[in-house]
Amino acid sequence: MKTWFARAALLGLALGTAQPLVAQSAPVVRVDTGSLKGERIGALSVFKGVPYAAAPTGWRRWRPPAEMSAWKGVRDATAFGPVCYQPRARAGSIYTEDYGAMSEDCLSLNVWVPANASKAPVLVWIHGGALSGGASSETMYDGATLARQGLVVVSINYRLGVLGYMAHSELSAESPRHVSGNYGLLDQIAALRWVKRNIGAFGGDAGNVTIAGESAGALSVMYLMTSPDARGLFAKAIAESAYMISTPELREKRHGEIPAEAIGGWLQTKLGAENLAGLRAMDPAQLTDQAAKAGYAPFGTIDGSVLPAQLVDVFDRGEQAHVPILAGFNSGEIRSLRFLLPPLPATPAAYETAIRAAYRDLADDWLKRYPSSDIPESMLATTRDALYGWTAERLTASQSAAGQPSFLYYFDHGYPAADQASLRGFHASEIPYVFGTGDQTPAAWPKLPDTPEDRRFSTAVTGYWAAFARGGVPAVSGEPIWRPYSTGAYMHFADRPEPATNLMPGMSQLHEQVVCRRRAEANTAWNWNTGIIAPPLPPKAPGCR
Repeated sequence: MKTWFARAALLGLALGTAQPLVAQSAPVVRVDTGSLKGERIGALSVFKGVPYAAAPTGWRRWRPPAEMSAWKGVRDATAFGPVCYQPRARAGSIYTEDYGAMSEDCLSLNVWVPANASKAPVLVWIHGGALSGGASSETMYDGATLARQGLVVVSINYRLGVLGYMAHSELSAESPRHVSGNYGLLDQIAALRWVKRNIGAFGGDAGNVTIAGESAGALSVMYLMTSPDARGLFAKAIAESAYMISTPELREKRHGEIPAEAIGGWLQTKLGAENLAGLRAMDPAQLTDQAAKAGYAPFGTIDGSVLPAQLVDVFDRGEQAHVPILAGFNSGEIRSLRFLLPPLPATPAAYETAIRAAYRDLADDWLKRYPSSDIPESMLATTRDALYGWTAERLTASQSAAGQPSFLYYFDHGYPAADQASLRGFHASEIPYVFGTGDQTPAAWPKLPDTPEDRRFSTAVTGYWAAFARGGVPAVSGEPIWRPYSTGAYMHFADRPEPATNLMPGMSQLHEQVVCRRRAEANTAWNWNTGIIAPPLPPKAPGCR
């Protein structure tokens, strides 16, 4: 019998099939490109720096990810891979973390596996960072606590900034699809395909994959929900602080956005390169830094292929992935992102004048919600709602209308260090509670309290997210019932989880009307150009108020 098992194992290795996790002191698993040796951390098996695709580099830069070549022997998977090239973090940012080495060859992922995993639900985490920064190795993204909830947790790197999202006419000409851009998104899709092929070897269920992300990671979740290339690669979605903004189209100027190919041509000139070959010859670190300094901002490109249409259009037509969703936003999103705000008006009268010039017949509604009596708070709320609040409710409403279980949250959890810094409910503040990593936050992050109450709160948040990943319903024993959005319900995460209904009555509808008119005119973007810096609102249009 032992001989038979040995031969069967050897046959599996020879055929290159994924093999189950080997139970030993250093866990070994075989994926479709070779064997990996991870590390045992308590009852968990952890694999880091696992290559899921080959990143085109140098003269092959700006191409879709390529298949990985198989390796011989057993590959060490006990250290995170290098992060994708990115500019230095904004000075004074609470999100700053030392990621270590950077490389163009950065397409790796990490896997946390619970003990005795078999057909376990899978959660794939997509980091945030404005599509220009961040890494799967961030300390807050440690998947151990979620893995102890029975999930196989995967975190991924993907190309960022100019290297991940630049479109260019020469790139489109050499592409079989005749499109360019979206390379970072194609990396994410390649990672999901790797998961589909290989996660069974770790004890995960390839048919029960939840994609999850925060900020640009949540933007990526929406891109994946609308991309035909990603269809069938995931079963559920979690979007934390997503923003459904207008996005450049490949060749057409629409919604006030410069065509993506034109942006690439502008950047080439700005960087002093004669052509695409000149850009490919540049050092990747220099290219990344100079592009950021020039003002290049990475976004997905509407190319009719990878991304077929604007996000709002795809969702309105019901052509997105019909999967259960958990989505929400934070009360103080902009408190840690004040660079998104314009300068404060000098007087309440100046504020009201700017709002009336921008919002015309909707100005009275706007000023009721965002009054001049407290301009700083109104401006914080304006940008928060226009970017994150409207998006969260739109996502849950869209999926609910498609017949999918949908769950909305509002994260308003305060604690002493955050409150003292005027950062209650700040952008990304839910992440250490989701991952149970309150003791692993960046150095400048407001320190979480180590109290029984906060530990219970963290356990509840982790439990809700894990339950949703398991079965599509966020339910935790001993905690309040989180009812679906179809009933008008949401979960208010304050000092503790509190079920509630009718979140910010009228907020989503007001911003929907603004976006609806801008879309109808097709000449104005909807993103950070809100509040006192908003362009004049187009007149009423059919279907808009």
